[in-house]
Amino acid sequence: MLTLEKEQTTALDYTVVNTSIQETFTAIDRFEWQAVDEILLMREQQLYLQPGYKNFSEYCQRELYAWGGYRRINQLLGAKKVIDAVGELGGHIKNERQARLLLRLVKEPEKLKQAVAIALKDNPDPSVSDFAAAANIVVPQLPRKKQSIQEPMVPKIEEPMVPQKAIVTVSQQSHPRYEEEGTIEADAPNRWQQIVTFADGERLLINNTDLDAHSVPFPIEPSYPPEYAEAIAAIEERHKQELERLSQELRIGLQSEATAKAEAQVQDQIQSLQQLFKQQKEENIQLQRRLSEMEGLRKLEAENQQLRQRIQDLEHAVEERPSLRDAARTQQWGNTMTQQATKALNKQVKLALEKAIDLRSLAQEPPKENAQECLRLMGMALKNLATAMNNTQALEAAAIILESEPTPTAIAYRAEQLEMLPQAVSDIRSVLAKPGCTWQDYWAIAQEYEVIKQDYWAELTTQETDLITALQNASSQPDTIGIGSIVAHADLYRTLYVERGEVVKDLGEEVVVAWDCWKEQSKKTDRYFRDELRFWQPQPQ
Repeated sequence: MLTLEKEQTTALDYTVVNTSIQETFTAIDRFEWQAVDEILLMREQQLYLQPGYKNFSEYCQRELYAWGGYRRINQLLGAKKVIDAVGELGGHIKNERQARLLLRLVKEPEKLKQAVAIALKDNPDPSVSDFAAAANIVVPQLPRKKQSIQEPMVPKIEEPMVPQKAIVTVSQQSHPRYEEEGTIEADAPNRWQQIVTFADGERLLINNTDLDAHSVPFPIEPSYPPEYAEAIAAIEERHKQELERLSQELRIGLQSEATAKAEAQVQDQIQSLQQLFKQQKEENIQLQRRLSEMEGLRKLEAENQQLRQRIQDLEHAVEERPSLRDAARTQQWGNTMTQQATKALNKQVKLALEKAIDLRSLAQEPPKENAQECLRLMGMALKNLATAMNNTQALEAAAIILESEPTPTAIAYRAEQLEMLPQAVSDIRSVLAKPGCTWQDYWAIAQEYEVIKQDYWAELTTQETDLITALQNASSQPDTIGIGSIVAHADLYRTLYVERGEVVKDLGEEVVVAWDCWKEQSKKTDRYFRDELRFWQPQPQ
């Protein structure tokens, strides 16, 4: 429906106005179908008893009289029966008016489905007349006999009363009690309706035109003077305009709510991208730091090589030096002791350096993926140098790199742990790469390397860690959604896909979900089929 501002500022066009009218009536039909589920919930749970109503019909007449009262509710419930009986073809029935013409076939589901199929054969979007013609083809309807009501020759003071215990039949096809017999056991409350009691004890107020009983002299509906008829038409027109205004306000409200939620989703996506950029920036900083450490390793290797060459030169010089036979025995003995001590010291240093890890290959071709192995090699080299030279600062540096206590024993134990790291990462990646990997398969391997979990976890990619987390969550969640399950909507394009809800009631094929985002709204719950939901998982920040 077009707004007043648009009419004032924009030239009216047939296509625009026609599209707006169709969208408005479509929205009204959609909300009527939504109201049917709530009406069924009111009737089946007997919630109308809480405020003191005696039965469902009294509740409809009192609370829903502005929308047609009990008669209109019965029409909607009859349409619901048609939709349920026709099965998969029910999606082609758009409103209650189309379903009303098929209600007489609801007791024969096969004929009902045949009628819908005939209507769809000629027109993919059938109208009310198409459904009526299809129903008449499947089960021809005999014309109703008109009841001739003879006006009295002389005016009567009182209207004719219906005889007590009169048996009548519901003849209106759209009525839920169609073709059922009942008894009139009480006086009529007005001239155009009767109180009918059915076999199951339910008493309904039914229009005279909906009843068929030749032996019962139903009074005719009163005829109003022209001025009253005009007043009634004016009231109906105002009511129609008010209904259109309310529909437009509801449509604008829904559009505003959808726009607000879309903006919120865009803001969440922007924040996620900013966090991802920040994380990548931190990873780049860490990579630069590791490159600096690799440069330090190259310098350390150069110094190590120079020291090794210096030791070899000293050993050659000591071995090739000629003995001083002409010197005194005391001086020769002292020189011999000095040579032996120097040689012994050089051998110890050389032995320690030989045990040290050769970092030449690491300096020439540093590891591209396993940076932790690089740190382990550098830490072990510093530890061996500290042991050979008794250098406390080198020992502390090795402890910082290897993240252990600054003791030879702790550093050695930490080095043994890190030696298992490449094999641990390889085993875990092999398990995760298998099709149909489960949490039990992963845990059977991971528990062997639990002591170095933080180390191999840092070596895994983000996709691998996310897969492990998903496997763990799946192993701790129940297989079926039930009462107490934490769920979200399964449709990616619904706003409830990222919201959190809890199943508070099980209705068999459907469940009732209380959404956290609806706590401040008047409507806090809604009904869904289980296949429309999924187990809720926290979204990555």
